[in-house]
Amino acid sequence: MAAFERLSRNTSRSFAARPGECSETVNAEIKSLYRRPPIKPKPNMCIEGMPSEMLMKIFSYLDAVSLLCVACVNKRFYHLANDNVIWLKIYSGCFPPKRTIWKTKSVQTETVSLSCAPIQDRKPGYWKKEYVLKQIAAITTRVMQLVKPVDPYTGLPSRIKKAIKASGLSWMIVLKDRNGKEHVMEQADLSFKDTSVTIFWYSASWPCLDILSTLKLFGVTPLLLDQSKAPSKNGPRRRSLIAEYDLSNLTESNVALGANKLVQLFSLNPGLLVGLWKGKNEIALVMASLHYHQLLERSTLGSATVQYVLPPNKPILDDVDPEYGLHDYDLHLDMHSGSCTYLCGTFKSLFCRKGDIENGYLRLTVVSLKDNAKHVPLIGTVGLSWETDAFKGNVKDCYVMDVTLLDETRKPFWCFSAPVCMELSSKASSLYDYMGCVYTTDYADSEVACVPYKFF
Repeated sequence: MAAFERLSRNTSRSFAARPGECSETVNAEIKSLYRRPPIKPKPNMCIEGMPSEMLMKIFSYLDAVSLLCVACVNKRFYHLANDNVIWLKIYSGCFPPKRTIWKTKSVQTETVSLSCAPIQDRKPGYWKKEYVLKQIAAITTRVMQLVKPVDPYTGLPSRIKKAIKASGLSWMIVLKDRNGKEHVMEQADLSFKDTSVTIFWYSASWPCLDILSTLKLFGVTPLLLDQSKAPSKNGPRRRSLIAEYDLSNLTESNVALGANKLVQLFSLNPGLLVGLWKGKNEIALVMASLHYHQLLERSTLGSATVQYVLPPNKPILDDVDPEYGLHDYDLHLDMHSGSCTYLCGTFKSLFCRKGDIENGYLRLTVVSLKDNAKHVPLIGTVGLSWETDAFKGNVKDCYVMDVTLLDETRKPFWCFSAPVCMELSSKASSLYDYMGCVYTTDYADSEVACVPYKFF
């Protein structure tokens, strides 16, 4: 019995001591944690902090367009992306050398490429410049070959559509507000015709018309074009200013060309159409009609601020004719909208007398009212088709008119493409065998000429 009591006392003492010992151990560990130095977080490795050797290795796997984009990041990347070793590799892969230097040794003969000249002797960026210039020259040569064939009826390049595709040409508009902010809109759709191309822009996020001051139309071409891929909008591109339009007081200073239940159309020279939602001062769509005559030059040879200036075209006067006038002119007329063509015809052997030339203008009568054999009928109901992201429709009596006037050497003398409308004339027909309505179309170009048309 006494032994059992001693055993129970010893056990109680041991259980009583354990809680104290445990708390002291935990406190000691907590104190040791406070005494330890804090663990520093590992720094995030970014590409800009990499060594130059590692960046050069990464850049060596990029193509030419990606290298040009990388060079725009910062000054360090610009110098690294200009490395001659990288660009010589790209240059040699695209333009293999045509000649080799032969070195004769005692046993074997080896060839050394001329392009492998000492790279250290070249300034940084030398092979980049050579590659870019040669690529541009190759594309220019190909485009020039495509525009050589000429259509005998229009006097314009017959393969202009292929030339536009080969050059990677596209069009964009830049809307500038009164605060100087620019809103860039890429083309949404294209429509090719015999003598012109129509470009459409429509979006759900147009800026408010009240704050806009100007609209600029640009031709855009990629600096480097890969024929196997579609031109990238994020790559390096060149802009060529085609026209600039004033959008301030658009509705007050311009008469509406036409309207339907949804949109109201306003025409701005040269060849621009702005559609506004009816009852609202908001843009619905923008359309530009560009004539093929020197279209590639206007879309590529200008700069971002200066337009390409067309060379002057002086008529050749016929000094053999005693009346001293202009003879043997041809006119190609095209009336269309979207996929519809209302009239397309060529009128030959046009002329004017000396009295028809006044103040730099000339008067040409295309079809005589009395010559029924030359009258050309209109096909279908005339109307201008329009489209946005959500709606599409047609504005009656409006269309796009393309005029191509050729001189006696069959070269384009005067050309334009513009949206116009035809209106019911108040004058009755002078033809005794026609009792229908007479419609007229007037197009006035402040810099070139005025074109009146009558339709029966």
